[in-house]
Amino acid sequence: MMAGKTECGTSDPVVAVDGLGMTYRVPVRPAGLAAAFRALWRREYRQIEAVADVTFHLAAGEVVGFIGPNGAGKTTTMKILSGILHPTAGEAKVLGFAPMRRQHEFLTQIALVRGSQPIAGPTELTVLDNFSYRRLLYDIAPAQFRSHVEELTDMLDLEPLLPRQVRALSLGERMRAGLAVALLHRPRVLFLDEPTIGLDASAAVAFRRYIADYASQTGATVLLTSHYMAEVEALCPRVVLIDQGRLRYDGRLAALAARLSPYKLLRVTTGDDSASVSWDDYGERDDSDPSQVTLRVPREDAPRITSRLLAEVPVIDLTVADPPLETMMDRFYRAGVA
Repeated sequence: MMAGKTECGTSDPVVAVDGLGMTYRVPVRPAGLAAAFRALWRREYRQIEAVADVTFHLAAGEVVGFIGPNGAGKTTTMKILSGILHPTAGEAKVLGFAPMRRQHEFLTQIALVRGSQPIAGPTELTVLDNFSYRRLLYDIAPAQFRSHVEELTDMLDLEPLLPRQVRALSLGERMRAGLAVALLHRPRVLFLDEPTIGLDASAAVAFRRYIADYASQTGATVLLTSHYMAEVEALCPRVVLIDQGRLRYDGRLAALAARLSPYKLLRVTTGDDSASVSWDDYGERDDSDPSQVTLRVPREDAPRITSRLLAEVPVIDLTVADPPLETMMDRFYRAGVA
């Protein structure tokens, strides 16, 4: 599938990635004691291309999904954009800054939230201690600090966690506290790398709602990686898809779904007098429930078949939907087709 055209407007992008590449040099050796002994004097290396010629731009206020299978290069790109890694090719700019220089003005306007490391620093500190340290680090005014802490505490239900040491928190509790600490200084750019790992369903929904509102109200730019496709669907009108380090798609999520799936799902709830209906006349049946039938029909035929069903079958309810995004992405990851 060819990469689509970037959707960033004509103004200067907040995040600009142009021809980005990252190649690692890693040592290798055959198994065995003799090979290990030889490696003491002569070590062999191979090159691993984690990211190759990736280009995309993000505008202010955009919430963009950065998706792809494990090992695609998503986290590597996130680390480059936040200044943790230096690229080996191409250029990255965030708010006009070169991330790898890690200037103070740059670092105070971004946040990287990683599900694998939700809250850093000494684990003996309490959650409130982490908030206070963040206030000093980012020079947040006392009134703003109190307002932000109150808002984040309500959003992520942190009240009982504030006096507790980080080491005493569960993974889910650490995730909630880490998210709050990262958002305390109101960053203009958010890099969210699997941010809801460990959150229960209600906390994850609350977080998604907050991120959507935050971007809308402040104009912050958000780049989100997640394997939860429901999260991507809820937050991201646009997605950037990479696979094996290369850009495969950049565009609207709805357009990607249309490319990945040649069919629609028609879910039909019927009355008692529908036992004699020959569903094969309408499409491929996808279940065996007599009262609620799911049909797979070609995407272009969905309007015509919907009209036929409403005219010929005792329909109580009918919905037309795309297949689950997880199913479509699994098809792409396995076969690389669209």
